[in-house]
Amino acid sequence: MVVSSRSVVAARTIRHPQASRCVEVNSDEMTSLTALSKKLPPDSVVYPRGETGTFETTLALVHGGRATVEVQYEFAGSLDAPLLVVAGGISAGRHVLANSADPAPGWWQSQAGALACYRVVAIDWIGGDGSLDAPIDAGDQAAALLALFDLLEIDGAAAFIGSSYGAMMGMQGVALAPHRFGALLAISASASAHPFTSAQRALQRQAIELGERLGDPVTGVALARKIAMLSYRTAEEFEERFPDPVTVANGRACVPAEPYLDAQGERHCRRMTSVAYRRLSESIDLHAIDPAAITVPATFVAVDSDRLIPSPDIRALAERAPDGRFVSLTSLFGHDAFLKEDRLVARIIADFLQELP
Repeated sequence: MVVSSRSVVAARTIRHPQASRCVEVNSDEMTSLTALSKKLPPDSVVYPRGETGTFETTLALVHGGRATVEVQYEFAGSLDAPLLVVAGGISAGRHVLANSADPAPGWWQSQAGALACYRVVAIDWIGGDGSLDAPIDAGDQAAALLALFDLLEIDGAAAFIGSSYGAMMGMQGVALAPHRFGALLAISASASAHPFTSAQRALQRQAIELGERLGDPVTGVALARKIAMLSYRTAEEFEERFPDPVTVANGRACVPAEPYLDAQGERHCRRMTSVAYRRLSESIDLHAIDPAAITVPATFVAVDSDRLIPSPDIRALAERAPDGRFVSLTSLFGHDAFLKEDRLVARIIADFLQELP
């Protein structure tokens, strides 16, 4: 299956988690909570029910021995709705969608419409706060999620929807406990890291380590993020966005894309410590799974322009998984397409959810 910007998302029936009935939303409305709320009676609650919590658990880390970790989680959606686990990249966390516990927009707010019939649960990455300075595996993240299921006596989820690092966690989760997940939607992730992109991440970690040695870890994180952005996006996008020639100012050459990269670095260094960035970056490179272990129905989505996770690697994963399906998405935005191509991703999610039992 190939999905491109010319594809049309058909109108679907979406139920707002706080509403007693379903409402019709078309493709242009599908990604907007505001648009969805306009379809509801004026006295309806706009935000779905939210719940947050924290607990401690001891995990046997895949690479680092036993460790006691803090797991922070968040639910969004009606208590009687089917449960979905949602996970994103290493910059994402438990706040996926705006809800009554936290009305701020979530990291995947653009998919509020596509997810509206479900109760969404997500966790903050273990090690994401910098408190765990040890090798972390995507399987450790999956173990933390399963500990949450055990704590709250949750039998399982209708499906796991993961993008980037979250898709790696999803693969590990369905391999560890296939009976607790009905299906897997894995966007922009393969069975293991490509050697070329692992080398890129190694350089990013060296930038962080240099900052730490010089007593300026914040600058190290910012520089690493700037380097990373060149693998998340595409040369074609940069050619379109930054067509102006290089200029000279204050005695140095100034590249048109520099302010954009500087802003990305500054933003990231304010929300992630050097330890967290190093360890989560390592975790991507440590990810490895046998496709045969993914026994639940699984849809694997590749972006044709993704330099970070090459499409052929994802196709190979889908072909080797016992019940795998491959979807190709055409986009200018490379690895970040799952955050930028709102309508295309909404269609993929909607089609995936429609096929759940």
